[in-house]
Amino acid sequence: MSKVDYSQKIPNNVNLSDDRRLQRALENWQPAFLNWWDELGPVDSTDYEVFLRTAIDVSGKGWAHFDMVRMPEYRWGIFLADQEEGRKVNFGAHKGEDAWQEVPGEYRAELRRLIVTQGDTEPASVEQQRRLGRTCPSLYDLRSLFQVNVEEGRHLWAMVYLLHAYFGRDGREEADEMLQRHSGDADKPRILEAFNVPTLDWLSFFMFTYFQDRDGKYQLSSLAESGFDPLSRTCNFMLTEEAHHMFVGETGVGRVVQRSTELIKEHDTMDIRQYGGIDLPTIQKWMNFHFSICLDLFGQEKSTNAANFYNMGLKGRYQETKIDDDHQLDNDFYMVPEIEGNKVVMQEIGALASINERLRNDYRDDCQRGVDRWNKTISEAGIDYQLTLPHTAFHRNIGTFADATVSPDGNVISKEEWDANVNDWLPTAEDRAFVESIMVPVTEPGKMAGWIAAPARGIQGKEPDFEYVKFH
Repeated sequence: MSKVDYSQKIPNNVNLSDDRRLQRALENWQPAFLNWWDELGPVDSTDYEVFLRTAIDVSGKGWAHFDMVRMPEYRWGIFLADQEEGRKVNFGAHKGEDAWQEVPGEYRAELRRLIVTQGDTEPASVEQQRRLGRTCPSLYDLRSLFQVNVEEGRHLWAMVYLLHAYFGRDGREEADEMLQRHSGDADKPRILEAFNVPTLDWLSFFMFTYFQDRDGKYQLSSLAESGFDPLSRTCNFMLTEEAHHMFVGETGVGRVVQRSTELIKEHDTMDIRQYGGIDLPTIQKWMNFHFSICLDLFGQEKSTNAANFYNMGLKGRYQETKIDDDHQLDNDFYMVPEIEGNKVVMQEIGALASINERLRNDYRDDCQRGVDRWNKTISEAGIDYQLTLPHTAFHRNIGTFADATVSPDGNVISKEEWDANVNDWLPTAEDRAFVESIMVPVTEPGKMAGWIAAPARGIQGKEPDFEYVKFH
């Protein structure tokens, strides 16, 4: 069914009330979640009323309701996209078989690992961003932050439901541990390193929602191809919500770029820090950092794990069914980057082992589209500057390039040359201190911080100067 049952303690469209044991287990987990939200969710937000969207349906039209909601009273729930009648496993060794409605026993550990890794990123990002509200550039942006936060919380619920419903005691223990690991914790950090770095400024938040959430789009899209149908349906609905997170990122960075171009023209200088703006080279450094750490999230260029997940039918490629091949890849090849001497070269390997690299390339192409739009803003302002995505080999900590020193334009360089230039390529302590210094909260409706332009339009028909957050 599409409609969400809001009469339940845990809103859902999975007929939770028909499974009393599962309902009780999830209701026992709920207080721990709310306690986590209170302790590690957005600071100071307990008494705020926020103009939030809440899922009420999983169909394509009219799926969300917008209203003023007190943050702790947000209705987190469990929503799966409608089941596709007669759906098959579309790739791997089980291609053509009926999609699985229960966990295939021989793949139980691998499937649980995929769900836990994805689920762990959701609360991690909330923890990373928890203090950002104190320096919001506008009420519009504060509302966007909180919308992203509550939906990341709901995405945690989505993965926890799968663990509870399909993995028994192991699943319940994994669900508990997701609230026991914390971003940046020395003893129990989050699983993926990119989710252990605090988000201390709004330029980083916009980069995060553009780059990290876009990685989320590609991971979720791959899992949405899964032969395990409940995971596929869960991820398909999560993608509906994820689109807004990337919108926040793309328009956020775009508005920073727009304001920077306005200050450059107004003062006839690229050095706009003295006027409270974020200069374009600093934006480039933030891009270099976030894009490169997100490339690591896709894993090794040559991956036995990715090949196994694909062959098992657990995790496919981006838009798997639209790719024109046999979807088993036993005799197919793909080009992956490799270091040869002092150059990055392309090497042909089996397509199964290169699943991660293909997904990384799809991601890069998608990222470039937003960069092109930002560059159009710069070009239309008559400014001779271009933002660029760094080379795939730049600043990598996983895979082929983990120990390599490669410049943003893809040249393999010496350690000495890297050390001499890295401050021009990646944010320095001074850069971060400057950006943090201009993060002064603006909470009057319709007002904007001086380093960012106003949005082109408001949310859900409201004007940009609408009071999106009410403080009590």
